[in-house]
Amino acid sequence: MSFSLEQFLQALEPTHTKLVAVSKTHTPEEILVLYRQGQRDFGENRVQELVPKWEEMPKDIRWHAIGHLQTNKVKYIASFIYMIHSVDSLKLLQEIDKEAGKAGRLIPCLLQMHIAEEETKFGLDRQELLDLLEAPEFSALKYVEVRGLMGMATFTENEDQVRKEFRQLHTLFEEVKTRFFAGSDSFRELSMGMSSDYHIAMEEGSTMVRVGSLLFGPRHN
Repeated sequence: MSFSLEQFLQALEPTHTKLVAVSKTHTPEEILVLYRQGQRDFGENRVQELVPKWEEMPKDIRWHAIGHLQTNKVKYIASFIYMIHSVDSLKLLQEIDKEAGKAGRLIPCLLQMHIAEEETKFGLDRQELLDLLEAPEFSALKYVEVRGLMGMATFTENEDQVRKEFRQLHTLFEEVKTRFFAGSDSFRELSMGMSSDYHIAMEEGSTMVRVGSLLFGPRHN
């Protein structure tokens, strides 16, 4: 490991930023090393990897779905998922609402924004976000709670560009909070920052960082 969990949490403490340990491709045994040190929030990209881990591992783990989520996979995680970070369409929100209703629970979600230059990244642009939040179908949702926004910066060594993208996302977060969630404390999470840029994200207002390789080492293929 490049960092111990204790070292990492000490770095986050001054800003009260939450840590989601990205455990994709890592084994339950590796996850338990951090679990035994007190870490409870873990992030997975793929439903087919997440479900077996949930079945096998301690039930007080808070699982975060952080990868692109297809609507036909929602039903497999609706009964236990703690938070879905990667909601990028009203259609997906409606499917989560439907499956959460069947499971008799409320599922917290983050709306994923496209802030990077790479075309391969998923996410909404500003106008798509506003259209979603203004849609009557959004107001009709009963079993999802939009807790905030998520975004991934361009993978580059240009820290000024990364900072600019995070800052723009923070500005949009504040705009949306004021415009659509005034008087509510539910819209409070800004999930941005990974192993390569978490320090910049924290400086730009992130409330939640998603860090894998710094804690677990290189991914397993």
